[in-house]
Amino acid sequence: MIPDEVVEQVRDSADIVQIIAEYVNLKRAGSDFRGPCPFHQGTHRNFSVSPKKRMYFCFVCHEGGDVFHFLQKRLGVDWPAAVKMVGEKSGIEVREVQSRREGPDPREPLWEVNATAAVYFQKILWDDPLGQQAREYLAQRDISREVADQFGIGFAPREIGLLRNYMNTLGFDETRLVTAGLLVQGEDGSEPRPRFRSRLMFPILDSPGRNIGFGGRLIGPGEPKYLNSSESAVFSKGKTLYGLNWAKNDVRREDQVLVVEGYFDVVRLMAAGVTTVVAPMGTALSDAQAAILRKLTKNVFLLYDSDKAGLQATFRSGDELLRQGVSVRVVTLPEGEDPDTFVKTHGAAALTARLKDAIDVFERKIQLLERAGMFAELHKKRRALDRLLPTVRATSDEIMRDLYITRASEVSGVARAVLDRELSGKPGPSTPTGSQVAVPRISPAARVRRGERRPGPLRAERGASAERELIRAMLFVRPRVEQITERLGRESFREPQYRAIYLALIAAGPTATIEEITAHLDEDSVATVEEIVGEGSYQIDPERTISDSLATLRARDLDRRAEELDRIIPLADGAEKDKLIAEKKEIGTELSATGKKYFKKFRRSEAR
Repeated sequence: MIPDEVVEQVRDSADIVQIIAEYVNLKRAGSDFRGPCPFHQGTHRNFSVSPKKRMYFCFVCHEGGDVFHFLQKRLGVDWPAAVKMVGEKSGIEVREVQSRREGPDPREPLWEVNATAAVYFQKILWDDPLGQQAREYLAQRDISREVADQFGIGFAPREIGLLRNYMNTLGFDETRLVTAGLLVQGEDGSEPRPRFRSRLMFPILDSPGRNIGFGGRLIGPGEPKYLNSSESAVFSKGKTLYGLNWAKNDVRREDQVLVVEGYFDVVRLMAAGVTTVVAPMGTALSDAQAAILRKLTKNVFLLYDSDKAGLQATFRSGDELLRQGVSVRVVTLPEGEDPDTFVKTHGAAALTARLKDAIDVFERKIQLLERAGMFAELHKKRRALDRLLPTVRATSDEIMRDLYITRASEVSGVARAVLDRELSGKPGPSTPTGSQVAVPRISPAARVRRGERRPGPLRAERGASAERELIRAMLFVRPRVEQITERLGRESFREPQYRAIYLALIAAGPTATIEEITAHLDEDSVATVEEIVGEGSYQIDPERTISDSLATLRARDLDRRAEELDRIIPLADGAEKDKLIAEKKEIGTELSATGKKYFKKFRRSEAR
């Protein structure tokens, strides 16, 4: 038998139009393709193929199905043979195994509850007085109901109990709603509350088109402006691209993809006919998202906002894509414009014209440095190269890497041989390699101020080593800064020096030098940065290091709450005592899940 996940992968990767076009003369008709039906030998174009739905249907003989069913019916092959044929055409090896998973997919309950919630949010938006403000907001942004319905846009009301009551009447209990991230359980044991309130809701679909989560946009004052579903068995922010389910087939066909910043950008561009567009769940692409795009095309256009945050996201995304061997170009819009407003005002044709003027991401970085006068003075050239060389290091394509080095030499006036030595030097405090950023230089003045003091690693607080490893990851692997800051706030760093460094890293941005990061730190914090840099980036697997450190800090918080419960449980009685005991049991379960069940033993070993 062929495993279900392999079948899904093949179906997801298949270009149904291209495969059926081998047997039927198809021509585009709007978003679909039409041709004469091969099953009843029709002569009129009553046979429709929908790349969006990944289905075909004849309006005369009513024959329809997916790409596998088409090959079965047309060629007379059995189902496994049809899957293998499609897999071969899609570049996926299909192997049969002895048995398939029995029973339904365990993720189905979450897909179902999210899909049901999406319908609820749409009803509130269009059929309830509570959606009036949201309807007015969409009208202001020139989003018609037809377009909103195309993308399933809805509205989450501010009222606390409405969603829960509606879902309960349909048989969805609170446990499933909490697991899906639609409700949030209060830490104090209070009743669950909606995660999304007073927000315009964008359903997020995975590549096969299943509801896995939501993106919520506030339509009034408050923070954060955008809020995504929490991580779950079906939703991972760093592994999901909004719009991919609609765009993937056209991306393959046109061999290019346009990456924009937000939900409205995707909606506006797709509604205007630009169908090869996706957006990350944050500002910059993660390594997983870049890898997803690499499987579809090697030609990526980045179209972020032109403000400081947009430029930072552009270059972080560019480096991730260059690691995948992708060609990366940057599209520039007039100042004050974003993709949504530009296409709304000027139309899709004007955006297509801008794509033709896109420039390589490395050349764009040079362009901005030149405008800032960074190559006009000697001391600024060093800082300019500190911004350019991380991109060179990130580039996996050897030819592009060589071209980038040559270009950096030309623009800076530094000999090619010197840049080669800088790039190929051994890892150390001054020249990290690979995906690490250049974090080399603490000024001599700072050393004098400190009296060359080099304190040992901080160990006063439980979990300090985990805080230290997260700071190390943020220093050496800058694309991980956003990933970490989305999971942790300043309060998670209990060591004052680590907290100060964490805030300095966020404020300085991903391209800042160590001198810029430490410019406003106190002497002890600067000394701690120097020590971490001096130790080098000895992490073999940054992703695992970050994951383990985050789990350790979560375990520390749980452990502290457990200690608090140990103190107050003997003082409680009746129902309150039962509630506290149940909470402690839940903490034990979560500690086991983090792999830090015996955290106190970990604490003793850390204090040595």
